[in-house]
Amino acid sequence: MKNTLKVWRAKKDITQEDLANEMEVTRQTINAIERGKYDPSIKLAFKMARFFECSIEDIFLYEK
Repeated sequence: MKNTLKVWRAKKDITQEDLANEMEVTRQTINAIERGKYDPSIKLAFKMARFFECSIEDIFLYEK
């Protein structure tokens, strides 16, 4: 799944480590999500959307 997570992190000027701590996951998880190697759980996706004050669809782009 494509995503704009790196862009959202840049808007808040936070590192992968900072976001990982906020989301209670590892930095490697954030890195894997940003690279499209791992799709987050729905719970994590909602948590990220709340953190960035946007919708899930603003961060994650579903592709067929």
